[in-house]
Amino acid sequence: MAGDRISLSNMAFFAYHGVGQAEKLQGQRFFVDVDLYLDLAAAAEGDSIAHTVDYEGVFKTVKDHVEGKRFHIIEGLAQAVATSLLDEFPVDRVTVRVRKPSVPIQGILDHTEVEITRSRN
Repeated sequence: MAGDRISLSNMAFFAYHGVGQAEKLQGQRFFVDVDLYLDLAAAAEGDSIAHTVDYEGVFKTVKDHVEGKRFHIIEGLAQAVATSLLDEFPVDRVTVRVRKPSVPIQGILDHTEVEITRSRN
């Protein structure tokens, strides 16, 4: 398994994920980090984008899921993003972190975060 990594960090989107009616109607910002693991030796040695991952394509895939679909829980969102990234890009493994800043609980916290790691095999 490749030890090289490409990260897209703190991607911000406005969406309507959640269980509660207010979350579904008002929406909020969601933040996503993606770590893509693959062998980058050929890309680095050849200084060529032909052997790496298209960052814009990764961003679009994440955006399509976060803004284009609705999930009750961010675990489902993270799973869908991870599965699509493995299907669409030549990566061995992917880690997806989804942060939800506004959580409808009685208490003070910065955000809730889910992290999912999935491998091709």
